[in-house]
Amino acid sequence: MSGALENIRVLDLSRVLAGPYCTMILGDLGAEVIKVEGPGGSDDTRKWGPPFKDGVSAYYLSANRNKKAITVDLKSAEGVDIIKKLVSESDVIIHNFKTGTMERFGLGYASLEAINPGIVYCSITGFGETGPDRHVPGYDFIIQAMSGLMSITGTDQSGPQKSGVAITDVLTGLYACIGIQAALVERAQSGKGQKIDISLYDSAVSALVNIGSNYLMEGKIPKALGNEHANIVPYQTFRTADGEMVIAVGNDHQFRALCTVLTVPQYADDKRFLTNPDRVLHREELVPLLQKEFLSESTAYWYEKCREQNIPAGPIQNLEAVVNDAQLQARNMFIEHEHPTAGTIKMIGSPLKLSRTPVAVKHHPPSPGEHNDEIIGNLFEKNK
Repeated sequence: MSGALENIRVLDLSRVLAGPYCTMILGDLGAEVIKVEGPGGSDDTRKWGPPFKDGVSAYYLSANRNKKAITVDLKSAEGVDIIKKLVSESDVIIHNFKTGTMERFGLGYASLEAINPGIVYCSITGFGETGPDRHVPGYDFIIQAMSGLMSITGTDQSGPQKSGVAITDVLTGLYACIGIQAALVERAQSGKGQKIDISLYDSAVSALVNIGSNYLMEGKIPKALGNEHANIVPYQTFRTADGEMVIAVGNDHQFRALCTVLTVPQYADDKRFLTNPDRVLHREELVPLLQKEFLSESTAYWYEKCREQNIPAGPIQNLEAVVNDAQLQARNMFIEHEHPTAGTIKMIGSPLKLSRTPVAVKHHPPSPGEHNDEIIGNLFEKNK
């Protein structure tokens, strides 16, 4: 069965995470993705670790399946010629070089559009290709700090905290994937490609969502609330007799049900807590009252009681629990694939579940230049 993007060819000149994550998704959806690196392999994540398995980095494996790999020296005329020939036969090219680098190679959008007017050209940079910071390199950690995300993550005691994963890289990869597919859909109507300018900074700021909207409306700088929610109460972690869990009460009906479960139904009729705006206003009074009740039983006990009453709740799981979660197992979110040097490798599966064109893992994350003969060799054979 063919994938949804079966007839799309993508040239992936990106490294590390945002770009490779985007192109892995495109590859999962059936696109032919050609990973282009410098001689010997220039994706730094190949060396990021431990852990490694037979010299293969777990980090690299996380974002590079369903790709073929070639090595090209973009500083040479021959290397640039190879890319231009491949562009003439491709649908998408994506890179994450600093602003101006592709133009210095002779591979800017104007040059490649002249070769292939239908090419969709996606640039991923730290701060975008316009504006006063367009030449400044951007890294996820720095972007989390500058975008405001860190200022609202953590507590007064902890100070600003970053996300446990490179979340702005992941968001940027997703935005790039959306933009590329939108441009391909539009190309089907116009016959023309276009340039997509995606930045980590823009992507991170877009993720401020309601917190950003709160500030824009009232001009009040938000503070870090730890595991609490700025606009909903109770929507946070609570300590139980043996651990911690999350309660996410989204409306007044759910709050009344929670009060019943906790055997404190009087709180649902307390004028301080009647509506969500009331509860937000009286957060410091309500939360300790609820916390006292949660300490009386285990996480498992409260989780089951909440599920019985359709109250959104969940335990805080470590990765061992996540990997063994029956729901995720049923959704095929952890998969195995054979690798030529690392043997059987385990990977996180795709969340995309398409009924007619399902996602499939066809290629292991490739070694540097693994497909040079197949792709570059055939390219020059055709051009003899």
